[in-house]
Amino acid sequence: MLDNVPFFSYIISAFIGIGLAAATGFRVFLPMFIVSLASYFNWIPMNEHFEWLAGLPTLITTGIATIIEILAYYIPFVDHLLDTVSIPMATVAGSILFASQFADLGTFPQWALALIAGGGTAATISSGFAGIRAASTAATGGLGNSMVGTTETAGAGIMSVLAMAAPVIAAIFALITLIVVVRFGRKAWKKLKSTKSNSQKL
Repeated sequence: MLDNVPFFSYIISAFIGIGLAAATGFRVFLPMFIVSLASYFNWIPMNEHFEWLAGLPTLITTGIATIIEILAYYIPFVDHLLDTVSIPMATVAGSILFASQFADLGTFPQWALALIAGGGTAATISSGFAGIRAASTAATGGLGNSMVGTTETAGAGIMSVLAMAAPVIAAIFALITLIVVVRFGRKAWKKLKSTKSNSQKL
């Protein structure tokens, strides 16, 4: 019945794309690995323009990158170095995964929408967690960063699976995540700046 609704397939694709983009805001490579794994075993269809995502080289590469990324966030100082590159990388990854759901839309609208919706969602979540991690470092001396890192990894995995299995729920969670992360991220940055300002005065 819903299949007869105009643009219904695009709406579902948008939900999937937003969910996957949000997942890359948590972790860059884990969502790409999960999508690559699912498409490699034909659990989900993959458009011919993005068949490279279903290829064995991509599966192996993203799998290795996922392990390295997850472990690196548990190493002090390295996690902050990763935060400096995670936002642009998340923007690219989020745009790619979002675009993979709209391959038949046309090149310009496909990538314009992917960059705005997919890349924007991923970048916002990634920058928000960077602020939270910075505040965690200032408040706990880095001891609380492992908890932040674990939350990010869990969020990336759960959001990726939800995006493919229950896209509407994933889109709702993505919206909630955006609101929460932006709110706490801003508070974290303000608190960090205030702490630095006070320390400089002293």
